[in-house]
Amino acid sequence: MKRAKTTWLILAVLLLSIGVLMVVAPATDAAGHETRKLTMGHIHNPNSPVYASLEEFSGELEQRTEGVLTTDIYTEGGLGDERVMLELVQNGVVDMAKVNGGVLESFYSDFSVFSLPYVFEDEEHFKRVMVSDIVKDLYEELETIGLHGIAYYDAGARSFYTADTPIEKPEDLHGLKIRTMTNTTSIRTMELLGASPTPLPAPEVYTGLQQGVIDGAESSPIALTDANHGEVAKYFSYDEHTRIPDFLIMSEKTWGSLSPEQQQAVEESAAISSENHNARWDQLIEESIKQAEDEMDVTFNELDQEPFKELVQPLIEERREDPEVAEVLDDIAAYSK
Repeated sequence: MKRAKTTWLILAVLLLSIGVLMVVAPATDAAGHETRKLTMGHIHNPNSPVYASLEEFSGELEQRTEGVLTTDIYTEGGLGDERVMLELVQNGVVDMAKVNGGVLESFYSDFSVFSLPYVFEDEEHFKRVMVSDIVKDLYEELETIGLHGIAYYDAGARSFYTADTPIEKPEDLHGLKIRTMTNTTSIRTMELLGASPTPLPAPEVYTGLQQGVIDGAESSPIALTDANHGEVAKYFSYDEHTRIPDFLIMSEKTWGSLSPEQQQAVEESAAISSENHNARWDQLIEESIKQAEDEMDVTFNELDQEPFKELVQPLIEERREDPEVAEVLDDIAAYSK
């Protein structure tokens, strides 16, 4: 553990040194305009739709700024897991990172609403909320802790998939080690459903399933194909307990250093990549399900979600004790049908 912390400290210092050098001797293009390369990190491999969407953002940004702003993207966890990357962004060492909404909970508690189970009635409810003032207000709150929200990317409904035990009712989860994110809300959800929550970095899920370190995980069907989890997990059950979006987050230091025109270019580029990503999400889900069924022999199970919803209600009531979280939950509920 100490060695890992030391490694990230060295990395942070190196990146900071590079940043200082860039300030001292900024690059220029052929026309003499000062150029800048923004660093970005994410955990995805080239099979992931998010990978492609972030590449699209990068291309749009370069085009809209005529090459003045470009991005240097570190993929597949090259800068660490999402929590580490967000810390680097918060400290201004890295300019941007794509992180799951569950990770943001550890930095600002109001974001825990996205990790709470069954907060959204369905996909349409989720989409209405994500383009509402609710999310814009949450972005503004992030600025108080050195972060700046840019855009969201649909990550679908999260359900259980397991190596060899189909989940049809909550009791089927009893005794199973289920990989979960490290945020307290996700861990508590697994506990209430009767599973044994096992926090594990996303890149380690495949080997964890393969070696029996975990019995299952929870995500959208796309994880079966873009991370090849369908090779080692043969049952997928549609309990759809959460809809946790991905967020593109920028360092507030970086944001403040951009000109108004550059800030607009960042927002417009992110909006285009987000809209295109979200528009093709349903098709990507269908393609992943078909591939998982035809090529990986994954069985998909429909189930009654009500017993699952009942078991997690104590968590919703507990979080409502925080007035700010309760207010956000009420606002989200107002956008339901």
